[in-house]
Amino acid sequence: MRIGVPTEVKDSEDRVALTPAGVRELTVAGHEVLIQSGAGLGSSLTNEDYRGAGATIVPDAESVWGEVDLLLKVKEPVSSEYRHLRADIALFTYLHLAADRPLTQALLDAGVTAIAYETITDGRGRLPLLAPMSEIAGRMAPQSGAQALERPRGGMGVLMGGVSGVLPARVLVIGAGTAGRNAAWIAAGMEASVRVLDLDVDKLRAIDAIHQGRITTLTSNTLTVEEQVPEADLVIGAVLIPGARAPSVVTEDMVRSMRPGAVIVDISIDQGGCVETSEVTTHSDPTFVRHGVVHYCVGNMPGAVPRTSTYALTNATLPYIMRLANEGIEASCSDAHIAAGVNTARGALTNAGVARAHGIGARPLREVLEPATS
Repeated sequence: MRIGVPTEVKDSEDRVALTPAGVRELTVAGHEVLIQSGAGLGSSLTNEDYRGAGATIVPDAESVWGEVDLLLKVKEPVSSEYRHLRADIALFTYLHLAADRPLTQALLDAGVTAIAYETITDGRGRLPLLAPMSEIAGRMAPQSGAQALERPRGGMGVLMGGVSGVLPARVLVIGAGTAGRNAAWIAAGMEASVRVLDLDVDKLRAIDAIHQGRITTLTSNTLTVEEQVPEADLVIGAVLIPGARAPSVVTEDMVRSMRPGAVIVDISIDQGGCVETSEVTTHSDPTFVRHGVVHYCVGNMPGAVPRTSTYALTNATLPYIMRLANEGIEASCSDAHIAAGVNTARGALTNAGVARAHGIGARPLREVLEPATS
């Protein structure tokens, strides 16, 4: 199979979809890998690194998109890349379609088989390809929030850990999944006063078992969120419904109730955000102020640490890439866990969460692929 990796073009996105080690595994297995020249530079990976691993270096995006069967990316195609979409290509990347109607329509119009990292599952019902970036975003959230709390950044001027005789910052983490757990852990390590909310008591028990009281856990409900948000110096939103748009757990009225200079970091923004006042921002312009509250809503947080993120991503995705390449796209989709990652195929929407978000009818993947396999 011919596999391509273009340079990412999203704002301040310096990750790349494959490391040289990943290239080596694929070429040893007999596949051809095309890397756009300079694709890895943002992650400190050179053309020579890729060439030495067996890749073919091509000059531009057209040479990648136009010549491959499987296209690997980190982030979803942006509007300037829609012209490359075509029916005979499989796209494997983070898609987050529930928050992106134009891209959803572009994929449907082109007939692309689009497989989303974030909706592939494993045998325990987890999201193995979302987990590494959620872990990184979670660990980044407290440090991004800590910077935003500084007065020159528009915050109220609170140090996360306080000092002797002075209270630390009060951090509220909403969601105890991978991102939320890591956010709480790092915030506690910065000596902030941390509270975590979640609907799943078992997740809260796991946090209690590890941190033994250093992090306060609370069962999430409307009243508890209403009570906790105004008290927080930093709110970290880490709510996830796999494949679907994130619910607005923090309303605009709750944001109004926060103190001037308080900070919100909405990790859920790539799925639409869990704070009603959130809007997508970029690393080049990461924050805005609404109702006196600083909002940090960068849609590709791990892009700020691209080398770490690139290696973590390839570690997770490579076994799936190998299977797609070795077995073929449609044969691989007979596996229920890979099938869960397919969001569009042959002009049909196959993910129920995305369908609900956009009011479009979804079709079962098996039904979509049936004509070719019968």
